[in-house]
Amino acid sequence: MKNNLWILTEEKPKKEVLKVIFDKFAKDNHFAVFVDTIRILPTLDNGKFTFLYEVRGFHCEKIEKVFIKTISGTSSFTDFLVFYQENEPVLTDTPLYAIEETKTDDSESRNTGVYQRCSKFVFIENYYPSVHKIMLYNLRIKQKETPTFTYIFGTRLLLTLGVEILGKKLDWEFFKPFKNIDELIEFKSKMRSAPRGNVPIAINKYDDRIEISGRLYKSGGLSHDPNIGALSIISAVIRKLGWEKEIVITQHGLSQSQIGRTNKFIQIANKLNISLQGLELPNATVHSDYWKYDTEGEKLGTIFIQLVVENFTQGQSIFENHAGSEKGYFVTAEGKYIPLAKYKDRALYKAGDKLQIINIPDLILIDFERTEIINIEGKKYSFRKQGISELANYDFIEKNYVLKYYPKFKIIRTVVLAGSNEEKIIEIEVGFLLNQNGKLILGIKAPELFKEAIKNLIDFWSI
Repeated sequence: MKNNLWILTEEKPKKEVLKVIFDKFAKDNHFAVFVDTIRILPTLDNGKFTFLYEVRGFHCEKIEKVFIKTISGTSSFTDFLVFYQENEPVLTDTPLYAIEETKTDDSESRNTGVYQRCSKFVFIENYYPSVHKIMLYNLRIKQKETPTFTYIFGTRLLLTLGVEILGKKLDWEFFKPFKNIDELIEFKSKMRSAPRGNVPIAINKYDDRIEISGRLYKSGGLSHDPNIGALSIISAVIRKLGWEKEIVITQHGLSQSQIGRTNKFIQIANKLNISLQGLELPNATVHSDYWKYDTEGEKLGTIFIQLVVENFTQGQSIFENHAGSEKGYFVTAEGKYIPLAKYKDRALYKAGDKLQIINIPDLILIDFERTEIINIEGKKYSFRKQGISELANYDFIEKNYVLKYYPKFKIIRTVVLAGSNEEKIIEIEVGFLLNQNGKLILGIKAPELFKEAIKNLIDFWSI
């Protein structure tokens, strides 16, 4: 009997990630799968978007169809949940895979590349303890040849927790699960010390407790994401290796008033029976639902327009930063992937000048036929005026990136909206609206690329 493969995600689905999922599913189930040119097609019903994408360009005797739906997760949600079943997933269904995707390599950031995502694999065990967990490295830049000790340590923690690593070459002489707690502590103790003034992550074992030092305070509260990830997975692995006594986080920098019931680390701490030195840990308020279908987020509009353009025109995306998703690379005319700077002058920003922050679009599309670059700000319909005002902030990015690499292209700025029951657009700055009923509404001065894409999409489903 054939079932459908359902992929639920907060991200804009990427063809290369879908291929990895197909190959992984086929290998695990001893199926044959053949992948050609993958296309991600928005499905229409009477000319309206159904908020469901169908994937074409593959063949597997055990898969009827592949569908993708956009969801919104809790505070620590993995990027993809994959289900193999006939009907659309509901919360009580258990996924086959929970996949966290990152483009960040050890060469860019030790912490973001591994630690910052670790808490997601700990957090999901509150909801789907038996799910197969995967860290997928979707690298666009060359992998660092000699990994840092931070990356080795973090990866070994993931492997000990049962997370599978895909997309990176691992030397299994170094990358293997920890056998016991003493081996873990010994490895961590040999790592390079933190810079002077920083609180090092250090693990000390006593007869009645294990203490782990690490700063959790940042920006007025419990929000130090890399350390939240590091301390979460270290504690989870210590528990998995059999430690049943107390685990205490020391030198965290928090006061009692700075910890609440809803923070993801507090939820993890409750689950793993972790304490914060000198503080009383509250009973966490745990979300009853790990995810829900997204019916109103601004990314519904920007992801839709990107996929329609990429699949129904010759246009392409050269940068994407959909709300709540990982920021992509900027693609040059030579096909190179480069990270965008965060600040015009980092030193001035660190000194307190917030005007040094570089404002970037949510999406940049290129129209080769018309020699146009389209910079897109995505917003919910109710925030359309804010989106229009933010169009004025793209001078730096256009001068230092767009015009530098595409000097002969004309630049267009436009807003893409999602939500509401509106069926017309008044503001000329708005190029497209995907309303909550799935109606596709082009603006008065919509880019020609948008018009072409929507026309071809409607024609495709009308045949």
